[in-house]
Amino acid sequence: MKIEVAKGEEKGFLPDGRYTVEITAIEEGVSEHQQVPFFAARMESEEGYVTQRFYNSEAGHPIILQLYAAVGIKPEAGKALDTKQLIGKHLSVEVSDHTYADAATGNERSIRQATGFRAA
Repeated sequence: MKIEVAKGEEKGFLPDGRYTVEITAIEEGVSEHQQVPFFAARMESEEGYVTQRFYNSEAGHPIILQLYAAVGIKPEAGKALDTKQLIGKHLSVEVSDHTYADAATGNERSIRQATGFRAA
C-alpha cells in the first residue's frame, strides 16, 4: 500500500508544552451532536501542529475573543469578525490533552487542544 502525504501533512501533533505557532488554515463546520457552528484553526510550528475548534456560541465567544486579541485583532461592537483574517497570524499557545465524555456514547475521549492564547 502506498500512502500519499499531502503538503502540510508531513508534521505530527505538537507534544505538550507552550509553542509559538502560525495559523495556517481555517475550516468551518457544525458540531455533530448539538449543531453548533464552529471554525477549526490549524496552528503550526516547526515541531508539529494542533487543530483547535472554536464554537460560535455564547459560551465560546470569550475564547474566540481571546484568540483574536492574541493575534492583535481588536473586535468592534456591531462588526462581524472574519475567520479568514486569522490565517498567517502568529500567537503563543499551550498544547495538552483534554479528556471528556462523548455526548453520544458516554465513552471517555481525548483530544489534543490549544489553550492559553497569548501574543507571540
